[in-house]
Amino acid sequence: MPDTAHDPTTDDGSDPGADADAAMERLERASERLEDAKTAIDEAGGRETVETGADAYRSAASLLDRYVDLATGTGRETFKHYINLEGEYSTLVEDLPADLPHREAFEASFEAVDKRRLHESDFESAEAALEPAERFVDLLQEEAAAEEELTLARKAATDQVDALQDELSNLQRLRSLADADLEAPVDRLRDPIEAYNESVREAFESFLYERSARAVFDLLERSQLRPFVDFESPPPELREYVEDNDAGTYSIPELLEYAEYSRSKLDHYVDDPDELKRRIATRKTFLERIDATPLTLSWPPADATTLRYAIRDRRPLVERVGGQELVETLLAVRERTFDDDYERLQTAASALDQLSAAERERLQRRDIDAELQGIRDAREELEAALADG
Repeated sequence: MPDTAHDPTTDDGSDPGADADAAMERLERASERLEDAKTAIDEAGGRETVETGADAYRSAASLLDRYVDLATGTGRETFKHYINLEGEYSTLVEDLPADLPHREAFEASFEAVDKRRLHESDFESAEAALEPAERFVDLLQEEAAAEEELTLARKAATDQVDALQDELSNLQRLRSLADADLEAPVDRLRDPIEAYNESVREAFESFLYERSARAVFDLLERSQLRPFVDFESPPPELREYVEDNDAGTYSIPELLEYAEYSRSKLDHYVDDPDELKRRIATRKTFLERIDATPLTLSWPPADATTLRYAIRDRRPLVERVGGQELVETLLAVRERTFDDDYERLQTAASALDQLSAAERERLQRRDIDAELQGIRDAREELEAALADG
């Protein structure tokens, strides 16, 4: 098995190379065990002979077990069962192939119960005489156990291939981040984005409380034409209610509050209290989820081109929510995308966000390229072993 690196342990303390070695060794042992089991069957006369012998042994053992109580002692019924035992056992032995290995065990077992009067000790002697023929059953059981172990070993090896692929993907991710300048001044990007996000959240909260539900729904509908803004569209029946009823002139927080009022109290605010309760209460979760999140900018930021498109889509919506002052805060982020060092800062921000402290240390002390090759070799070796059956 190839060495996966100088220090192949992952961040969680596992060792992909050692785990792959263990899976390979188990697979090899299971394959050898099954091969040995099949060889033993061949050496015992072949599968047909062993299966014939196993069937005969089970039948003989079953006869002895069934008649041990019925055919011992004296009496007419006992003698009747004795005759049945003798006839069945005699037929079983006579039908055995003449060259069946351990045929003498069946004959000796039959002789032990071929008497006028039987005692339990005779059945014990018959069972003891039959023991050499149990070898047929043992051979088949060992083969079945070996097949089951091989199935489990293959499953474990397949799982390990998947684990190696996961580790390979993780190492490739680390490799892609290895060249990032982790000391870069990413606050030059973070500060304007955080300033905008804070401003848009405050402005949107005021927008929700100060503007009508109709105006908010209009904003949500307009956002559907903006692929980089993922507001959920209002449910049709709720949108229709807000557009066609005076209740739509209230803010969403007011509507949610009114839905909790008694009908008599609500009668002072809307013409049809029951309809408001029905329309608002059934969509309470949707209304409560409306917030500024779709208008915020994610951290770490996207590449420059994607971020510009995201800002472009937000601009007209942001203007409706917070006016030109909020738009200027958004455009301040856009200006950063034209800085010469934007790509370096964005890459560093992505790396710092994605890398845990342990992964950062790992990048500093590990040869990721060597680990990648080791993991690939281990995976390919396991895959080859699985393909070979």
